[in-house]
Amino acid sequence: MNHPYLDPSFLVSWSRLTPEAIRPDITEAISRAKENIRTICDQPLESLTYESTFGALEKASEDLHLGWGRIMHLDSVNDEPAQREAIGEMLPEVVAFSSSVPLNPRLWTVLKAAASCDWVKSLSPVRQRFIQETLADFRESGADLPDDVKPEYAEIEAQLSLKTKKFAENVLDSTNAWELIVEDEAELSGLPDSAKEAARLDALANGHGTEEAPRWRFTQKFTSLQPVMQFADSDSLRRRMWEGSCSIGKGGEYDNEALIAEILELRDRKAHLLGYGCFADYATSRRMAGSGANALKFINDLHDRVKPSFLKDMEAVRRYKEEKTGKPVEKLSPWETGYWSEKRRRELYAFDEEDLRPYYSVEKVMEGLFSIYSGLYGITVTPRPTVAFKPGESGEAPEGAVEVWHPDVLFYELHDAESGEHLGSFYADWHPRDSKRAGAWMNYLSVGEPPHGGKPRVPHLGLMVGNMTKPVGDKPALLSHREVETIFHEFGHLLHQLLSDVEVKSLSGTNVAWDFVELPSQINENWCWERESVDLFAAHYETGEKIPDELFSKMRAARNYMSGTDFMRQLCFGKLDLELHVNWPQYKGVPLEETDERILADYRVPMTDRGPSVARRLTHIFADPTGYASGYYSYKWAEVLEADAFSRFLKEGVLNPRTGRDFRRCILSKGNSKPAAELYRDFMGRDPDAEALLVKSGVL
Repeated sequence: MNHPYLDPSFLVSWSRLTPEAIRPDITEAISRAKENIRTICDQPLESLTYESTFGALEKASEDLHLGWGRIMHLDSVNDEPAQREAIGEMLPEVVAFSSSVPLNPRLWTVLKAAASCDWVKSLSPVRQRFIQETLADFRESGADLPDDVKPEYAEIEAQLSLKTKKFAENVLDSTNAWELIVEDEAELSGLPDSAKEAARLDALANGHGTEEAPRWRFTQKFTSLQPVMQFADSDSLRRRMWEGSCSIGKGGEYDNEALIAEILELRDRKAHLLGYGCFADYATSRRMAGSGANALKFINDLHDRVKPSFLKDMEAVRRYKEEKTGKPVEKLSPWETGYWSEKRRRELYAFDEEDLRPYYSVEKVMEGLFSIYSGLYGITVTPRPTVAFKPGESGEAPEGAVEVWHPDVLFYELHDAESGEHLGSFYADWHPRDSKRAGAWMNYLSVGEPPHGGKPRVPHLGLMVGNMTKPVGDKPALLSHREVETIFHEFGHLLHQLLSDVEVKSLSGTNVAWDFVELPSQINENWCWERESVDLFAAHYETGEKIPDELFSKMRAARNYMSGTDFMRQLCFGKLDLELHVNWPQYKGVPLEETDERILADYRVPMTDRGPSVARRLTHIFADPTGYASGYYSYKWAEVLEADAFSRFLKEGVLNPRTGRDFRRCILSKGNSKPAAELYRDFMGRDPDAEALLVKSGVL
């Protein structure tokens, strides 16, 4: 095919997706989409059908969504200069077209006319919902704006895309620009051997030290930063790492303060153009929260209930340091809290998280993960051999092998255990590299469909990506418990997509209300704590032994240690996000660090030093035109849902296939085919109980 990014083949030929093909392919995709839209607009209003209007609209931009989705995926996992330049060149054109669709007056006339036709009543409930959701999407995208205002709206959308992309690039580039080389091994006292060896090998790979005279390289990637902040005895080393984290998105060419203000201003203008009081009202209008005020009230209420536990946690750590050092401690330093809280936990519970790593090899974790959900949901997961070629240099793949974008990437197929149907396939890319953005995420590359209208099933194609601990030497990748939870979390998102059984693609899978989308992912983390399920994925990488009872009991006992602090950290992000988007006029023109302090003063305890605002590197909020903006609260909102929903599994059996099939049928398979609150009631038989989360976390 002459346009590799638009190749409709289910399996992607990644080596053919070169930067040189981006402009011609996306130009072609936009041309096809425009022609499809023109066809919808040109039909007479008296002969409209579902297939010629809403059905045709859903298919109109499929090629563009396919091609641009692949490009954005490569941007997140294989960033490189030529590709970045090509994306920057085409991004304005993609945004301009996307913005033009709901602003097309003839198209809007056709859709409104179709929605009022009598035949709508005879459509399936899912198609009727799709019509209503599409009309709402168009209104929220400016369809009802006066003609003289629409150009301003389109320009806002274009600027948001450019500025949020620049924000993400600044975070990635400033992260990659920082490194710390340690020459004296004595400075590494307290670090786990696995972290030390990873740092030594990283130094060697980057030209520092030799086998005879080793050096150790540390970066701001989480797998490098976190062990130092939690375990390093050297106060100086932790301080330097913390100071390094303060450089992300701050200072020089990578400074994000002006971009943040510009993004917030554009979002606020957009919301007011559309008739909303603030961007948070716009973002939450069709979510479970319903308004920015409701979302902010949710965060504030949780804050008031969690604050006593948080203050108790922090005071206990301060006193612990005072006791152990024999010196008065008025305030802790930000590079001390992780270290001293970890030492206190070890003493209280005789528990060291590092003792769990040997039981969590990534291969065994994945095998056990598949075993758990195969039993619960009636599926099978099968690995396929893989091969990776350099872009533009494809070779001949071994028979049966699937091409991937990097040698680290794995590939799997998912089938229904009863029918044998191929429901979907997915990639897994778990280890960090300089060309990959930080964090962990799930996404999809193509959306499947169930059998309907005489057509066979079309499988979904998804992916899971993370930045987990890499293999060290001849050892497999041995994960922390938190990394195991992350894999379970992302697999929950993936199952939400791959098990979707909705006839309308736009309502499929994870295309649900934003404060509902984390339920299928966060509920999965519970299976990392139950003995019955843990035994299916935790086995010592050398002996195959299960986690000893004593160690497992310590792990469980320590589960809610510092839970008030962890809870408050998430509330901080949600509070900062919502305050900026609900009350932006109050903070406009105020320096970012001052704004941060005003908003979060009651969410922190005084410390010796205050770093720059976390907003500078908060890609969830500022690396996408919308993304999690006015939506970070949804993590806690969904935790309320998952804590309550998992109570049914605890009651009926954490591996009970009947309960699992109900969850698949009521939640995972339904996508956005019904309102989120209705789906929840279908599974639980009632509305959620907010107390469940506070009890689970030990706050109550």
